[in-house]
Amino acid sequence: MNRQEPAIFDGHNDLLGRIHTGAVTEQQVLEGYRGGHIDLPRARAGGFGGGLFAVFVPSPQSDLGRDMAGHEGGYDVPLPPALSESEALTSALAQIASFRRLAALGAITPCTTAGEIRTALAGDNMAAVLHMEGAEAIDPDFNALEVFHAAGLRSLGPVWSRPTRFGHGVPFRFPSTGDIGPGLTDAGRQLVRECNRLGIMLDLSHLNEAGFNDVAALSDAPLVASHSNAHAICPHARNLTDRQLDMMAERDGLVGINFATAFLRPDGRMQGDCALDVLLRHLDHLLERLGEHGVGFGSDFDGAVVPRAIGDCSGLPRLRDALRQHGLDKALITRLCHDNWLRVLERTWGE
Repeated sequence: MNRQEPAIFDGHNDLLGRIHTGAVTEQQVLEGYRGGHIDLPRARAGGFGGGLFAVFVPSPQSDLGRDMAGHEGGYDVPLPPALSESEALTSALAQIASFRRLAALGAITPCTTAGEIRTALAGDNMAAVLHMEGAEAIDPDFNALEVFHAAGLRSLGPVWSRPTRFGHGVPFRFPSTGDIGPGLTDAGRQLVRECNRLGIMLDLSHLNEAGFNDVAALSDAPLVASHSNAHAICPHARNLTDRQLDMMAERDGLVGINFATAFLRPDGRMQGDCALDVLLRHLDHLLERLGEHGVGFGSDFDGAVVPRAIGDCSGLPRLRDALRQHGLDKALITRLCHDNWLRVLERTWGE
């Protein structure tokens, strides 16, 4: 990696899911391949230092990118039905096994502390924190959560947009706010307490506003949305309103800017012709509401259409160039690239 540039620690990618669907193998991630957004050679070329690697159980016959690509005037994509615990557990275990195989091959360095992330960012492998997007694989007694934590899980989103026993997500709806549906269930409130006890970061991305409010009321940790954007710029249900951003600022939280173009573009379309100026508009708004210590990146690599100007993780130098041309100094760029994530993870994990 180019040691002159700050490495990017990223709040969200779906590489494990891509492996799980058979689109790529662990060996190809190590050696490089044509397709997707992340492999080790491209990460080294682009200064992609690693990030939160999501365990996400896909819904059958779902193509959200297609459904959000070209609708005139907006869309409201039906959410897939809830998944059973057994099918979610099988998928989650397979993805955690891939995570371990990537580590054994030397493609990633698993990290459970901010200190380990710092060390890994200075090395040649991707720093990798195990994250779970949607808690369907966790049983009502939280036995699985204990086991996942022992396996390295340090970040968890109670829902991906479909409902779970723990709460309700936002639909893929544009234009819309996330003020849709009820908040956390009793099990969801207990999940928050268990994650606080174990030092697992709670991810607010995909959670509806009522659930967001419940986490804010219950959790003693910073409020974090790993891959979300500003509703004021793109009025998508997945994005955060100024009220939510102000609550996060009060709690010393962080938002990772999502590269998914449907959550960047003011027209809500999942199309790649999205100039980096649009991303910079979100950045400016988030900096205004959260301050210079409350913003990072959460690319959604391997899970969404990203701006062609970035393309994949090897294109991240173009993002850094855009930040410099936008007038940001070296210290702020370094905070955006990784220091802000390390700060909020240290606080969350009690280091």
